Amino acid sequence: MIEDDARLASMVGEYLRQAGFEVAHALDGTSGLAALQKAPPALVVLDLMLPDMDGLEICRRIRALGGAVARTPILMLTAKGDPMDRVIGLEVGADDYLAKPFEPRELLARIRAILRRSAESVASAEPDASQPILRFGSLDIDRDARIVSLSGKEVDLTSYQFDLLLAVAERAGRVLTRDQIMEAVRGRELEAFDRSIDVHMGRIRAAIELDAKDPKRILTVRGVGYVFAKQQD
Repeated sequence: MIEDDARLASMVGEYLRQAGFEVAHALDGTSGLAALQKAPPALVVLDLMLPDMDGLEICRRIRALGGAVARTPILMLTAKGDPMDRVIGLEVGADDYLAKPFEPRELLARIRAILRRSAESVASAEPDASQPILRFGSLDIDRDARIVSLSGKEVDLTSYQFDLLLAVAERAGRVLTRDQIMEAVRGRELEAFDRSIDVHMGRIRAAIELDAKDPKRILTVRGVGYVFAKQQD
């Protein structure tokens, strides 16, 4: 949530947490943009009127970032009643629009609706399961041969790490929890606790990312899990 009204953000944040969401809050556009690039969220609630830049400019910048971050759903909030604000907001890339004051229940319903539409859109665009090789830029994942290649050079992964990579790559663009990832590789001997996924993901990143500290392929979604970026080099 990018909102300069700390009291409103606190109230809404608590309501959303009770509904099962994790909420991170930024008071201005600059810190909000920095936070979402560091840990891409499942959705952004964005206020129109902010102290350093308006929500329209922030929305434009998010859409211009590229990759999974640029596809983050955005719900814009405003205190203005001018219908033109809504039109402009939607034109620059917002997914929905809610005028203040609003009922927290309506905000929650809109968030759930946006995430549901987003999940359906991603599911319809998932890689064709009939194709033996998944290609993401210079990264190839051969399902049948169980080989991962980067720029034509084979990548050294354990069998379990291959399964984890394949699980997220087959669902590229979809945010997956650790439990969902573990469920996707069910049938193998799983670790005793889901945080072991983080260790394995770190090793996979070291093998397939140009810079494991600034990953572009496997992105962390803070408090949720991971997303494999659809658009890569």
